[in-house]
Amino acid sequence: MALILVVDDEILLAEMLAVMLRDAGHVALTAPHGRAALELMQAQRPDLVITDFMMPVMTGLELAQALRADGNTRDLPIILCTGGQGLLARQSPHLFDLVVDKPYDYGALLSQAERLVRKTRR
Repeated sequence: MALILVVDDEILLAEMLAVMLRDAGHVALTAPHGRAALELMQAQRPDLVITDFMMPVMTGLELAQALRADGNTRDLPIILCTGGQGLLARQSPHLFDLVVDKPYDYGALLSQAERLVRKTRR
């Protein structure tokens, strides 16, 4: 079981992904943008972050930059799910462990998320 933070301003998509993660036995939290995610992480450090790219207040790119700049979250795995900024994100492999284009396959995303959590727990 992992604690996974889903960050997406499309609340319905975030909740659908969170339900899928919970059904797989994980604890899933949601945040509508990067700043809210950082606030949540002050109370609980997740094992994995799954974030959208384009969001108000703080984008997924800015969130990843903030997490990589912090010694406590530098190694936190981050999956970016994006509708059109995949090329830009793939040019920053130091920020994202995986870039997934929307629409994505929930089963494949779950498998990749669990793989990243296992990898970082070693």
